[in-house]
Amino acid sequence: MAKVEMKAKLRYLRMAPRKVRILADLLIGKSAAEAIVQLEQSRRTAARPLLKLLQSAIANAKHNYESDESSLMVKQITVDGGPILYRWMPRAMGRATPIRKRTAHIVLTLTGEVKEKKTEKAEKKALKK
Repeated sequence: MAKVEMKAKLRYLRMAPRKVRILADLLIGKSAAEAIVQLEQSRRTAARPLLKLLQSAIANAKHNYESDESSLMVKQITVDGGPILYRWMPRAMGRATPIRKRTAHIVLTLTGEVKEKKTEKAEKKALKK
């Protein structure tokens, strides 16, 4: 069995990165099942998009690598800032101050055991012998 890393990305999430990082830091090093339970029990707003991203990463691992869900671990979560949307709030004496609507880019990395497949060429060689 080989260890493989799988990534899933969520970009342009309309939420401040520092608010997402608080929850993301809790998940690093946990199994996929533990991380799902942690996110389902959390009352933070960032929990829902992180849960969807984690479920997407698990589905990708099952489909692309035929990996078992019990072997998957959250290796790394990177939360970076995306583009900032500027809105303007009118103030006294004809002035205006900017309101920054921040966005976040999240990259979730899972690691797990994957069954090694024999290629067709290897199978044909085995049959010839």
